[in-house]
Amino acid sequence: MKYAHLIKLTVFSYEHENIDSVLDSFLRLFPFILEDSKVVLNKTNATGFNEKKITVFEVALTKSNLINLFLRNLLNNLDENQKNQILQQADSRIDKNLDFFIRFDKDSWIKEKRLMLTDSGRCFHVKISIAAFPKKREVALSVVRDMLKNA
Repeated sequence: MKYAHLIKLTVFSYEHENIDSVLDSFLRLFPFILEDSKVVLNKTNATGFNEKKITVFEVALTKSNLINLFLRNLLNNLDENQKNQILQQADSRIDKNLDFFIRFDKDSWIKEKRLMLTDSGRCFHVKISIAAFPKKREVALSVVRDMLKNA
């Protein structure tokens, strides 16, 4: 079953952080080598508050096989409580375009290699464009439920 058309992952690395550690942890989210799979890692430099330098890493997955591999790996790294929490919050995690959002705590993944849900800004952002046919919220929520149970 096709769960998503597109998955976008983003993380910000601030000048006081070890950029290599942030990048290594970001790449660890993928169960495949980006370059081998012809997936582009975008790196953008930005300036934040007080002229602080920020590096933004972003990857977009569009191939179904890579999307499925990524989702399976992601969900295997979550415990049942986290999956249940996402299920309970599914309605608030989906927007009008049927994009589904999840954030994972950056420090937990970098230091402990544990994915922990968070609402804070210090995180790895995951945006999943849900494959809902017809394109309706109820259908998208059903796909999300199915994805969390079966992917």
